Amino acid sequence: MSIFLSQIANGLMFGSLIALIAIGYTMVYGIITLINFAHGEIFMVGAYGGLATLTYWVPTAVVARWYFALPIALVAGALVSMLVAVAMERFAYRPLRNAPRLAPLITALGVSVALQEAVRVFYPGATAAIPFPPLFIQGAFVIPIGDGVVIRYTGILLIVVSLGLAFGLERFVERTRLGRAMRATSQDRDTARLMGIDPDRVIVLTFAIGGALAGVAGVLYGSYLNNINIDMGFQNGIFAFTAAVLGGIGNIRGAVVGGLVIGLVRALGGQYLPGGTAYDYVWIFVVLIIVLVFRPQGFFGESERVRA
Repeated sequence: MSIFLSQIANGLMFGSLIALIAIGYTMVYGIITLINFAHGEIFMVGAYGGLATLTYWVPTAVVARWYFALPIALVAGALVSMLVAVAMERFAYRPLRNAPRLAPLITALGVSVALQEAVRVFYPGATAAIPFPPLFIQGAFVIPIGDGVVIRYTGILLIVVSLGLAFGLERFVERTRLGRAMRATSQDRDTARLMGIDPDRVIVLTFAIGGALAGVAGVLYGSYLNNINIDMGFQNGIFAFTAAVLGGIGNIRGAVVGGLVIGLVRALGGQYLPGGTAYDYVWIFVVLIIVLVFRPQGFFGESERVRA
């Protein structure tokens, strides 16, 4: 029983991280129907931005106190990712907004590779995994069931921050003026422009929010695993895209649920299904295929109606 509950806890931690990244995918697709395959690298860049800030700009005495270091790293990671995401939209995607869909898709793959290589070339030691300083209380909370269910405090932080930001973003989209502008632009960009909404501003805002969330996720990831590497964006980006599709791409709540499902499938599949951890990725995509066969629009997606 304790093993089962431990895997549930691990799945929720990993799923919360994936959900935070998946929100960026689903928001961009919902606004401009673009699958931004470079979003995983935005997540990676945020982790390196937070680490660089702590390493080169913050005194060691401050880094040693987590209640100072954690907010600084989160803000720095979010800011770096946000700036990169906005620049990516302005210079890579906006000129191709009216181009055939294949052009921005190929551009996204090119931007992904470019960001990886930029970090590899310009960040010292980025060719290998780099240690990431602990940014939260060390230790774990133990649930006295069976042999004990150990949940690290950094894992609890990851779940609370991820789900809290996702909930706050959903409220923002539903209840604020900018949120209504985002929904209007998603439904019909030309009509939204006639109603006084600036679609370019809304699209930039969408990239900025998605990038900031990815940057926060990158810092939390580094703090949880205590190391980062340049390949982390591609791997977790694939999971995040899968979560967005699973939950219904374009739906924030669906991205969160999809991320949690992937986390649980990965943890429980690696523990109980044939092949163990060597096949946990396989079970994730098996679940995706099954869901898409019976519900192509995902958990929370709306089915498309064919007009006569």
